[in-house]
Amino acid sequence: MFSRNGCDAAVHQCLMSGLRLTDEAERAEIAEIIDERTGSLPEEDLHVLGFWEWREGLLAGLAAHHAGLVPAFKETVEECFVRGLVKAVFATETLALGINMPARTVVLERLVKWNGEAHVDVTPGEYTQLTGRAGRRGIDVEGHAVVIWAPGMDPSVVAGLASTRTYPLKSSFRPSYNMAVNLVGSFGRARARELLASSFAQFQADRSVVGLARAAARHERDAEVFARDMHSDRGDVGEYARLRREISDREKELSRDTQAKRRIEAADALAALRPGDVIRVPSGRRQGLAVVLDPGVTDLAEPRPLVLTEDKWAGRLSTIDFPTPVSSLARVRVPKNFNHRSPHARRDLASTLRNARVEHDLGARKVGKGRSAAADDPVLADLRAALRRHPVHQLPDREDRVRVAERWLRAVREADGLHRTMAERTGSLTRQFDATCDVLEELGYLVPEPAQLVPADTAVIGAADDTPVVTDDGRRLARIWSEADLLVAECLRAGAWRGLNAAELAAAASTVVFEARRDLVSLPAIPSGKVTEAVARMRQVKARLSDVEAAHGVRVTRDLDLGFAWAAYRWADGQSLDRVLAGAEQAGTELSGGDFVRWARQLIDLLDQVAKVADDAVASVARAAVGRIRRGVVAVAVGG
Repeated sequence: MFSRNGCDAAVHQCLMSGLRLTDEAERAEIAEIIDERTGSLPEEDLHVLGFWEWREGLLAGLAAHHAGLVPAFKETVEECFVRGLVKAVFATETLALGINMPARTVVLERLVKWNGEAHVDVTPGEYTQLTGRAGRRGIDVEGHAVVIWAPGMDPSVVAGLASTRTYPLKSSFRPSYNMAVNLVGSFGRARARELLASSFAQFQADRSVVGLARAAARHERDAEVFARDMHSDRGDVGEYARLRREISDREKELSRDTQAKRRIEAADALAALRPGDVIRVPSGRRQGLAVVLDPGVTDLAEPRPLVLTEDKWAGRLSTIDFPTPVSSLARVRVPKNFNHRSPHARRDLASTLRNARVEHDLGARKVGKGRSAAADDPVLADLRAALRRHPVHQLPDREDRVRVAERWLRAVREADGLHRTMAERTGSLTRQFDATCDVLEELGYLVPEPAQLVPADTAVIGAADDTPVVTDDGRRLARIWSEADLLVAECLRAGAWRGLNAAELAAAASTVVFEARRDLVSLPAIPSGKVTEAVARMRQVKARLSDVEAAHGVRVTRDLDLGFAWAAYRWADGQSLDRVLAGAEQAGTELSGGDFVRWARQLIDLLDQVAKVADDAVASVARAAVGRIRRGVVAVAVGG
């Protein structure tokens, strides 16, 4: 399994079918382990964590295992499974990450997984990790790995995954700002450069250039062949193909602009909705009539109205659900203090919705496309005119030649790209290190060592070392361990977090820690007031830092992510886990209990560092924020 929801749904389906895999003695032992492992969890948090449903599955010998579970739940599942009390675990690949959970049989639902950016094929190494749980030496004589068949699956691919015994080792090492400051402080810039040049990452990068050079030469040979095949005495076919490519690129750009405009129009229409408005969801799983419970309008985010549909589903929608602007078709009365989590309340309001008189169903009418932006674009008009005037446009075999020319363009583009990659990889780590040090020198974390006076009659042997000196700000940066280390140091130096209380600092600091699992359909909201001001100052710091990084060719530090700000603020403010997770969803981010605990722990780690390196005022607030966050399920997870 590679889906959290799929794992939970599989356990639920087994329970609904009446499947029970344990006897009375095993259930008693499981209950004892549950009480021991989860007894310290706050009772008021058990419901929001889905404790009773999870417990019911465990007692039946069934469990899910994924990153969305809080650590206490995962550890309980692992112990029960190792002791043979849980018979079947539906898991994501978390089961393969260093956890000792031997099994008799491992079943893979599919050989494709989501890596955080795209759906990719499972590698031989990942396949071995996943199936290696079956038939562990000293426990079972043999084990079985089963891959569920699906249309289009090639058995030879599965055989190749299972038979591969050597796995390529790929270095992900790159110099960070923190590393650069520590290396320069310990060894000097020249010696640090030598160390990086002799690293495995640089060796691997240099060795890969040989293969890239062969591939580039192959593309260049292909381009020469295509150039001969497409040649015409009546015009430059390559130039004609480039014109076509420019036209295609321009049309795509205009299409994206049109889609962005429609999205803004849809957001404006959603912002005009009020509680009790009846609307029609035009497509998707929630298609049909719905009543607005809460417009979900905030100052810093796209509207995400909370609605109830005819089939009694309650949840938030976004602009992605409305390709065209929505309007109110009727109005129904929504009871005061309506609780959308109550099945009884949802049923009654859904009945009212079905009986509502929708006289003019404007949402169902077909909206004309209107005149496209491409029809009025002067740049596109000029390109199309140039294409029609081109002599190749009149050739009888034009399309055949253009097809060859497109292949020529691809070959040239691939060769050029490989040459750029080769130039980047040759000595890449030392160049990255030098550029990183240049950024640090420009920002004042490193300064050139003062030149020393040398008597005129003194012979100087060898070149002077360009060793810079680490400043006080640099020594503070050397103690910050984060992917956004320099951004944190810059925020501290700029005073972006001064004047905040503990909850506000937790919210602001979370924006450099949190990273959404996938792109959000709308901009998350953040707490107003001082947090908004602090985030605005942080964005100014980030913009200045990005300019310096771009000028020196350093990979730009990732943007602030607001997705955890509300959750961090509410939790540090002492609110319940139920309110925190509900508030995060309302602000635009869906968090499971396990997600919340994981990000809270990372936030604690960053605030601990801030407390050690910041000035007294910010440091004391950071320590207070750590104390406020380390409570409830978070305290249980961090063992404090």
